[in-house]
Amino acid sequence: MEVASKLHYVDWIILSVTLVFIVAYGTYVTRKNSNVTDYIKGGSDSKWWTIGLSVMATQASAITFLSTPGQAFHSGMGFVQFYFGLPIAMVVICAVFIPIYHKLKVYTAYEFLEGRFDLKTRSLAAILFLVQRGLAAGITIFAPAIILSAVLGWDLLVLNIIIGFLVIIYTVSGGTKAVNVTQKQQMIIIFFGMLVAFFMIMSQLPEDITFSRALDIAGASGKMEVLDFSFDLNNRYTVWTGILGGTFLMLSYFGTDQSQVQRYLSGKSVRESQLGLIFNGLLKVPMQFFILLVGVMVFVFYQFNASPLNFNPKVNDAIANSKFSSKFQQLESEHAKIEDEKRMLFIDGVQDREREQIKVLNDKDFTLKEEAKELVAILNQQKDFKKIESNDKDYVFIHFILNNLPRGLIGLLLAVILSAAMSSTASELNALASTTAIDLYKRNVKDDKSEEHYVKASKWFTLAWGIIAISVACIANLFDNLIQLVNIIGSIFYGNVLGIFLLAFFIKFVRGNAVFIAAVITQIIIILVFILDWLPYLWLNLLGCVLVMGIAILIQTLFKNKNDLKLNEV
Repeated sequence: MEVASKLHYVDWIILSVTLVFIVAYGTYVTRKNSNVTDYIKGGSDSKWWTIGLSVMATQASAITFLSTPGQAFHSGMGFVQFYFGLPIAMVVICAVFIPIYHKLKVYTAYEFLEGRFDLKTRSLAAILFLVQRGLAAGITIFAPAIILSAVLGWDLLVLNIIIGFLVIIYTVSGGTKAVNVTQKQQMIIIFFGMLVAFFMIMSQLPEDITFSRALDIAGASGKMEVLDFSFDLNNRYTVWTGILGGTFLMLSYFGTDQSQVQRYLSGKSVRESQLGLIFNGLLKVPMQFFILLVGVMVFVFYQFNASPLNFNPKVNDAIANSKFSSKFQQLESEHAKIEDEKRMLFIDGVQDREREQIKVLNDKDFTLKEEAKELVAILNQQKDFKKIESNDKDYVFIHFILNNLPRGLIGLLLAVILSAAMSSTASELNALASTTAIDLYKRNVKDDKSEEHYVKASKWFTLAWGIIAISVACIANLFDNLIQLVNIIGSIFYGNVLGIFLLAFFIKFVRGNAVFIAAVITQIIIILVFILDWLPYLWLNLLGCVLVMGIAILIQTLFKNKNDLKLNEV
C-alpha cells in the first residue's frame, strides 16, 4: 500500500485548515505595519506569555518533533541532558542581556556591539549570525519536506518551495508581530498534538502493559538512562556537556541570536521580557523530556509490533532492487526472529536474567542494522546510484504516525510538524531580514531614508532570505540526525559570538580591534577543530567563547595603546 493512501479526506481537511488558518490569520491581523518599530519589534507591546510561547516555538522546529522521538527510540532519554544548561542561561540573560538591550532601545543585538566596540565588530557578529542562521533556516524547511515527500510521494524540490513560500507570505506581510501572533496558535496545536500522540501510543500497547511496565521494558533496553556523569569526551550527551557546553550554547542562542533576541525585544517592558524567558526556562526541559518519552514509548510499542529493519522507506526500496536484496532479506529475517524472542521475554516479565538476555538480543539487532547501513554505503559508492541516507532516526516517528494512528489524528500530527516548521522558519526569516536591514543596509546607507523605506527594505530582505533558505533546503542532505545537524551548525559559530558579547559586557578595557582580530582567529580554529573532529560539538561553544575572550585580552594587553594595533577603527 502506498503511504499516501493512508491519508483519509479527514486528515486532508485537518491539515489544510490548520495551515490555511495560520497563514491567513498572520497576514490579516498584522497587515497594517507602517513603521520600523511595528515591523521589527512588533510594536513593543508583547505580553510575557506571548514572548514565552514565541521563544519556545522559535526553538521547537519541525526537527524537534521529527528527530527527537527518533533520537530517543535509538539512544534513549540521555539527549535531555543537552537542555540542562537552558535554565541557567535564562537567568543570566534576564539579569544581564535584557536590561542592556531595553535600555539602549536596540532593534538587533548587534547594534550594541558598535557602541561598545566599532562598526566592523558589529558587522562581523551580524555576518556570523547570517551565515549560520541562513543555513539552519534551510534545514527547518527541509525537515518537514522529507516527511511530506514520503507521505504524498511528491517531489522533494516542489515541497521545499511550497513550505518556504507559505511562511514567506505572512512573514513578509506582518514582520515580528505576525510571527508572534501565529506562534501562539502553533504552540497550542503542538502541545495538543503531542499529548494525543502519547495517549494513542499507550492505548495501543497490550492490555496488561501499564505505563510502569512500559517504563520497565524501556529501562531493560537501556532507554531510560537519563543521567551520564562520565567525563568521556566520546559521549556527546552527559551532565557536564549539558551544563557547561549546553549553557554556553543556550547563552549564545537566546542571548545573541537575533531570531530569539527579536522575540523578547518585542516585550512591553523589561519585566515582561524577563517573565517570558523564565517561563520558557521552566517549561522547555519538561517539554523536551516529554517528547523524548514519546519516542521511548514508540520503542516500547515496537517491542510488541513488527518494525522494519530500517525505517527509511528509500533504503528498503533501493536494496530490494539491488544485488543485495537476498542479503537484506536475510537480515530482515534475523531481525524479525530477534523481535519475536524479545517479545516473549517482555510478556514473561523483566527480571535480572531477562535483562541480560534482552541486552544480548539488542546488541545483535544493532549489529544487523549496522550491516544494513553498510549495504547502503556500498550502493552509494556506485556511479549511477542516487545517494540515499542510511540513518533512519528521522523516520521513526513518522512511520508510527502513518501506520498506526486512526484517520484524523494523522492529519493532526502532520499539522503539528508543519506548524513547528513554519513557526521556527518564520522567526529565522524575520531575524535574518532585520539583521540585514538594520546592521548592514541601514548602517551603511548614508542618505536619510523614511520609515516606510526601511519597512519595504525589510520585506524585500525577508523575501530574499526566504529564497536563500529554500535553496539551501533544496541542496541539503540528511545528516546523522537533523536535530543534531542544526545544533552542530550553531555550535560552530555561537561560542565565538557569545565571547564577543561577554567581552562587551564585562571586560571594559578590551577595544574593538583586539576583539575583531580575536574573533576571526577563533572562528578559523573552531572550524578546524570541528573538521578534525577533536571535540564533541557541544564543547565547541565553550571553546569558542573561551578562545575569543582569551585571545582578545592577550592582544589588548600586548598592545595597551589601541593605536598600536595595525587595524584602524572604523
